[in-house]
Amino acid sequence: MGLLQLLVVAVLASERRVAGAAEVFGNSSEGLIEFSVGKFRYFELNRPFPEEAVLHDISSNVTFLIFQIHSQYQNTTVSFSPTLLSNASETGTASGLVFILRPEQSTCTWYLGTSGVEPVQNMAILLSYSERDPIPGGCNLEFDLDIDPNIYLEYNFFETTIKFAPANLGYARGVDPPPCDAGMDQDSRWRLQYDVYQYFLPENDLTEEMLLKHLQRMVSVPQVKANALKVVTLTANDKTSVSFSSLPGQGVIYNVIVWDPFLNTSAAYVPAHTYACSFEAGEGSCASLELFFIGFIIMGFFFYILITRLTPIKYDVHLILTAVAGSVGGMFLVAVWWRFGILSICMLCVGLVLGFLISSVTFFTPLGNLKIFHDDGVFWVTFSCIAILIPVVFMGCLRILNILTCGVIGSYSVVLAVGSYLSTSLSYITLNVLKRALNKDFHRAFTNVPFQTNDFIILAVWGMLAVSGITLQIRRERGRPFFPPHPYKLWKQERERRVTNILDPSYHIPPLRERLYGRLTQIKELFQKEQPAGERTPLLL
Repeated sequence: MGLLQLLVVAVLASERRVAGAAEVFGNSSEGLIEFSVGKFRYFELNRPFPEEAVLHDISSNVTFLIFQIHSQYQNTTVSFSPTLLSNASETGTASGLVFILRPEQSTCTWYLGTSGVEPVQNMAILLSYSERDPIPGGCNLEFDLDIDPNIYLEYNFFETTIKFAPANLGYARGVDPPPCDAGMDQDSRWRLQYDVYQYFLPENDLTEEMLLKHLQRMVSVPQVKANALKVVTLTANDKTSVSFSSLPGQGVIYNVIVWDPFLNTSAAYVPAHTYACSFEAGEGSCASLELFFIGFIIMGFFFYILITRLTPIKYDVHLILTAVAGSVGGMFLVAVWWRFGILSICMLCVGLVLGFLISSVTFFTPLGNLKIFHDDGVFWVTFSCIAILIPVVFMGCLRILNILTCGVIGSYSVVLAVGSYLSTSLSYITLNVLKRALNKDFHRAFTNVPFQTNDFIILAVWGMLAVSGITLQIRRERGRPFFPPHPYKLWKQERERRVTNILDPSYHIPPLRERLYGRLTQIKELFQKEQPAGERTPLLL
């Protein structure tokens, strides 16, 4: 029993050491923040700048260090010196510096601060690398820092773009760095490759704690490879910029791993995160009948694209005009069926809407991220062919086409409605196509989205609604004619029947003028004073 107790104590002690290595909590008010390599540190920064940070006992086999500090949306600054210089400091929600160590150097000092009025909660970590590891941002020519390991992120409604500086080969302490552009052979930095990774935060969770917790999975090379999705691999000849589809309200973390295939070594850049929305601005804030329906979708979709690309009017006005145009399109399609009953045109519109959704689903899969479909011409031709193929295939069985469209499109409308209140990625099935039609640069964006618990539930609901709707319609329409005559034809037949059939009571209905005159007479009588009943004869005396 004594041996068992010792084993339990040893296990608990080891777990405590692991937890301590993962997270250390503190506050910058003490004036000095001490760091250890590989340990996450939580602390709060207050004005004024700066607070001093220090690392002691650096191992001799470490050639360079990468320090990184993260906050949710408030900017913090990390600097090599107390005086802020553009080429010696970095400011943002994800900021990092590379420390190239001198021979015999065992202590490293830097400075942290914030210019915001409110205190900022931060998480920071130091990572060490050897002389064989490539140096992220070691060949920077675009940004301010001499060596820049940061990922620069920009977003709008359509796309999120990340940029980073090229890396350089590693080198020992006290040795001059390899030249960045002296040659393009296998002994230069041109042999390096860059793997771009994407990591989705839990849906509908915008808390600071959740972000800082999951950022721990995206800072070092083994963690990034184990937890994130590799989107693309770039060579040194490629442009160090990658675009993704924006997902407003969805937290996403991006990182880049530079790999040296000759030495089989790698290093990670400083990860960047975004929600594609603002925690402070008011606009873009993180806190926000069958034929008629078909006509509304078609007209509204194309009119929205038209006015968005050709006019600078506000978003709210866009929605109003789109609703008006969609209503006009819906009423027009209903009117065409009511008056002329042209079945082929109506079913063509129905089939095109179903084809549009099926084509959108096709490109929502990893197939849409293939390099060949980054060309707009190839994408739109393929997309249109898939969309047109659906009505062509079903032109011989129009009733089945109509039932399928009602079941699939109607159930997807429920998905969109649920998506307005509950976070789901399924709304991007059609939204990505709309973005590509509106933005000429969206073709370069990777359209990955998270697929989490909410999405599986809503996907199951979509499937059940579609299957049950289709089954119910098939059972209800069994034994009935494929399509009834259009309403104008029925009205005309009914009118002729009434004119020729003298046994029909409606045959003896007076003309419209007499009926109106009789109705006016009845209304006039309502306002006349009622005459007293009975005889009144004066009494004779």
